[in-house]
Amino acid sequence: MSSSASALPDASRCPCGSGDTFGACCRPVLRQERRAATAAALMRSRYTAFTVRDVDHLLRTWHPRTRPGRTALLDSLSDEVRWLRLDVHSTSAGGPFDDAGTVEFTALSKGPRGREAQRELSRFVREGDHWLYVDGDV
Repeated sequence: MSSSASALPDASRCPCGSGDTFGACCRPVLRQERRAATAAALMRSRYTAFTVRDVDHLLRTWHPRTRPGRTALLDSLSDEVRWLRLDVHSTSAGGPFDDAGTVEFTALSKGPRGREAQRELSRFVREGDHWLYVDGDV
């Protein structure tokens, strides 16, 4: 599965819910033109990657210690699920001068079982100048 980030117009509202356009918000992060400066920015870009099914971005931003295989990730990305909204509830650390941080969020989706809400407390670490998703408590 290749990235469909290019299929989303730059002028459209970014799926991450920041209020900015896709071209100014998550697209440059997905295309590796800019790095996510904070754990929250990386989490938002990862949510957007789920909405546009950008497997490469998801794998690239997943810590090697906890990263699933490409096939397992592809199997978990159902074409029947439509991501509706991201609500960020809180962040702890994860700023430009931190080495770790958490982001608590709810991702709303609609699929074969109807509407669902996934609430998660995600953990991130910074290695060098890259933020990486480690894991989360659902």
